[in-house]
Amino acid sequence: MTDLGQVITAMVTPFDKKLRVDYKKAVDLALKLVNSGSDGLLLAGTTGESPTLTHEEEFKLFKVVKEAVGKRASVIAGTGSNSTQTAIDSTVKAEKIGVDACLLVAPYYNKPPQEGLYQHYKKIAESTCLPLIIYNIPGRTGVNILPDTMARLSKIKNIVGVKEASKSVEQAAEIKRKTPPQFLLYSGDDSMTLPLLAVGGWGVISVASHLVGKQISKMIALFFKGEYKKAKELHLRLLPLFKVLFITTNPIPVKAALALTGFDVGSPRLPLIGANKKQKDEIKGVLKEYGLS
Repeated sequence: MTDLGQVITAMVTPFDKKLRVDYKKAVDLALKLVNSGSDGLLLAGTTGESPTLTHEEEFKLFKVVKEAVGKRASVIAGTGSNSTQTAIDSTVKAEKIGVDACLLVAPYYNKPPQEGLYQHYKKIAESTCLPLIIYNIPGRTGVNILPDTMARLSKIKNIVGVKEASKSVEQAAEIKRKTPPQFLLYSGDDSMTLPLLAVGGWGVISVASHLVGKQISKMIALFFKGEYKKAKELHLRLLPLFKVLFITTNPIPVKAALALTGFDVGSPRLPLIGANKKQKDEIKGVLKEYGLS
């Protein structure tokens, strides 16, 4: 089984006041996360504002973070696209840079049929030796990768898992039922991590781990030790934080939360905007409950 970690943080991309990528702060944040419970880092994902990053910015981000982190944690590059060839080109480039794996979001907007999805991922997998994780998030992409398609894809050697963010425990269970035991099921939603562990999940690609990585790691460890009641109690204790980080479009709340805890990563790039006063006050109130601000 390919082990990229159980708590992978979908890392925000820090920007300076002119909204340029702040690579130094990205390195500082990466090291902070590795020291606070993250086994891996996902760069240039949705939380990393990939839609507004240039490919050159992404590649430099992969390079500087991987050089800083080394072997202390896995570095996973978001190289997905709704153009198969663009995804191939980005994945090949990321492999040359030296990342540990790539995450590939389902092709968005153009709504390919299931066979198109299969062929898309098959072609990308044939272009690289890297482990690949599929990212299924129908709410953003407009397309759902069905369990039968996931089962076909799981037979491709270097497609090693899925970040499942359909919010359906039933679908996650069907994926586990139809794929090999070594095929990794990651929760794509912090609030769904424990439910997905219960149907065979391995871990989470998390937003909340920017703030409570050690606690999320502990919750997962408790589950795998069979201490289900303690895992449930920790999940329920963290739930208000999981929820407040999605009171508006991700990553607006988590960027505001990081600033409120003293680690300013700048505002999002347009068309996203910073959190308003009401949102900041709500986030600050929850952070206080956890002693984070």
